[in-house]
Amino acid sequence: MNKKMTMLSLSLVLAMSIVLSACGGSSNESGGTAKGDVKTVTIFQFKTEIVEGLNELAVEFNKEYPNIKLDIQTVGGGADYGASLKTKFAAGDAPDIFSNGGYAEMEMWLDKLEDLSDQAWVKDLVPLAAEPMTKDGKVYGMAMNLEGFGYIYNKDIFAKAGITELPKTYSQLEAAAKTLKAAGVTPFANAYQEWWLIGNQGINPAFAQQPDVNAFIAGLNDGSVKIPGNEKFADWAKLMKLTMDYGNKNPLTTDYNTQVSLFASGEAAMMQEGNWAQVQIDSINPDLNIGVLPMPLGEDAEANDKLNVGIPANLVINKESDVKEEAKTFLNWLVTSDIGKEYIVKKFKFIPALSTITATPEDMGDIGTEVYNYVQADKVLGLQSSKYPDGVTQEFASVIQQYIAGKIDASAWETGMQGAWDKLKK
Repeated sequence: MNKKMTMLSLSLVLAMSIVLSACGGSSNESGGTAKGDVKTVTIFQFKTEIVEGLNELAVEFNKEYPNIKLDIQTVGGGADYGASLKTKFAAGDAPDIFSNGGYAEMEMWLDKLEDLSDQAWVKDLVPLAAEPMTKDGKVYGMAMNLEGFGYIYNKDIFAKAGITELPKTYSQLEAAAKTLKAAGVTPFANAYQEWWLIGNQGINPAFAQQPDVNAFIAGLNDGSVKIPGNEKFADWAKLMKLTMDYGNKNPLTTDYNTQVSLFASGEAAMMQEGNWAQVQIDSINPDLNIGVLPMPLGEDAEANDKLNVGIPANLVINKESDVKEEAKTFLNWLVTSDIGKEYIVKKFKFIPALSTITATPEDMGDIGTEVYNYVQADKVLGLQSSKYPDGVTQEFASVIQQYIAGKIDASAWETGMQGAWDKLKK
């Protein structure tokens, strides 16, 4: 065969190969479509501490579903996730799966949410996990996990300082702080640079300890109640000042990573954080002996002996997405596959929100185990931030930071908090 004929034959073979590929000759073994029909599911979420694990899970998921690619995008930490999400929708770059806190946040996004009530995992949601994303009997989101927070404390430092009775009132916490300071230990590591730590989470007890928190929030919205003069908010300002008086220097320029490092290295005895911090603490000092204390407002030990617990985020599906079914496939896989469940409890250190996922104390870590014990004992202050007007948590943080900086007193702080609510309420 001469060179021209050889080149012609090779060209024909190549052309036939391209035709066969285009006709679907390379379909995968799991029954999916051809490789050319790979669909991408975009996930937009804010939990920065699980990004590495999510990316690893994306690889494992793609092994089972080679025609579904996951594009995981994360905006969290000090960034404003809510504003970023709105920007993506406004720009025509809406994600297929995104995070939602439930309650008022669910209402705000309801016209974009796919009804997930028919999904198999819905029946397995623990009651606390189903409530934030349920409306008119329909479930619109998958709870990622239960989360709880208070003052994480170093048990060994407490014991060495001679603190044997765990503080459950303001006076007891103040006494413990004085004892720790006298022992040469910084009582509190404060990361008050982080808006979410104070404006979203830290302020929670002032709301959650109201006699009827839903009635209180409704009253703020209709103007029948006010923050100025409210006992719980006055107590909260007093508690905040205690942490400043017995805390690290420059709390307004201290970020989350620095706070955790101060605590995990033994330089500070306590910090306001939750079970999400377990992974980072373990990366610094895996042998740390830690527990969780309530955030006490006033002197009622029984009312104070509760941790702030709730659902930090739910994964929802954009009902206008072109890949809704693929998105549902991933959510189901996440909570039913062996590797998905393993990552939820062992890698993420999550307290499961579904009854079908079990976690041992070793899985959850010291913090998660204590939070879980409080849940089991029904000693819980529910997370309230998702019931607030959109954007008010950032406004709260700004006013709180002014108080921390000494620019305003407690009375002006209460007035500022009320102003933030009034500005943003509907």
